[in-house]
Amino acid sequence: MTDEESGVVTVPEAGKALGLTRHGAYAAAARGEIPTLRFGRLLKVSKAWLKQKLGVQHDGRRSESNG
Repeated sequence: MTDEESGVVTVPEAGKALGLTRHGAYAAAARGEIPTLRFGRLLKVSKAWLKQKLGVQHDGRRSESNG
């Protein structure tokens, strides 16, 4: 399975989508503002959560009611 096919992204990738720096993304994850999945030392963020936070529908379009 490639990264594109998986249901998760890295913390920096999630932060970038949210307009955060790498440091800001890890700080938000540490505060629990970005929920993470831990696999040993590896942290991942659910794409489903990220899309919901960004107001993106399943087909990739932005939700009209977001905001």
